[in-house]
Amino acid sequence: MTKIRIAVQKSGRLNQDSLKILKDCGISIDNGKDQLKATARNFPLEVFYLRNGDIPQYLRDGVVDIAILGENVLVEKGKDISIAEKLNFSKCRVSLAVPKSVEYKSVQDFEGKRIATSYPTTVKDYLASKGVNADLHIINGSVEIAPNIGLADGICDIVSSGSTLFKNNLKEVEVILKSEAVLAVSPKISTEREAILDKLRFRIQSVLEARNNKYVLLNAPNEKLDEILTLLPGMRSPTVLPLAQKGWSSVHTVIQQDTFWEVIDELKQAGAEGILVCPIEKMVR
Repeated sequence: MTKIRIAVQKSGRLNQDSLKILKDCGISIDNGKDQLKATARNFPLEVFYLRNGDIPQYLRDGVVDIAILGENVLVEKGKDISIAEKLNFSKCRVSLAVPKSVEYKSVQDFEGKRIATSYPTTVKDYLASKGVNADLHIINGSVEIAPNIGLADGICDIVSSGSTLFKNNLKEVEVILKSEAVLAVSPKISTEREAILDKLRFRIQSVLEARNNKYVLLNAPNEKLDEILTLLPGMRSPTVLPLAQKGWSSVHTVIQQDTFWEVIDELKQAGAEGILVCPIEKMVR
């Protein structure tokens, strides 16, 4: 039976998040410790555990059909590779940083300076767009130490919380790009495997939709029901059911995560009571 081949990062946070979304899609993977390849028990899928930086080439060569990796890696090494889905996890940014003691005014301050980075293409393209020429030192590994040992005047690296920069006496001064995990597709994927990809994307979209929404139940006095309903979104419209107590109704709806607390505050002010919030496991449009 034909199986779609997916690459995920060999280790680290992105590895865990990638396997979690596959699990949330109902896919069970038999992966033992230190395995480089594993097979799903209940879906036509094989998982390849690879180094993050090597994945674009494996996609390009058709060794794997799809991959979950950081968008920043594609910007650096795989601009020719298409993205099927943005996955809304493992978010970070690629930024320029300098020592805290440096008085920084603009990106023009990097003119003629030395920058240590693991992302030379990304930095070069960004500086070129700003008309800045700098000397790039390519380092594979921890670049934060470079200014402290006199190797560079600044660095360009991945930033999540910024704590690593802080510990190394650096400050973030320019955000080159914002990144998150994406589902990338090989240009050599077969028609047969594209059909499997469509099924996987449907599951992923249902999981992501569920993660971005909350199911809300509340009690509303009927005299305030119209006002409360104007505040509520829903997949189509809120569900309204009469309660056993006269003059009251139960309202069921779905609220997006990013506007959740604002909507809840408005509902309370409008007279809603007994608000119950539930996570959604899957959400199929």
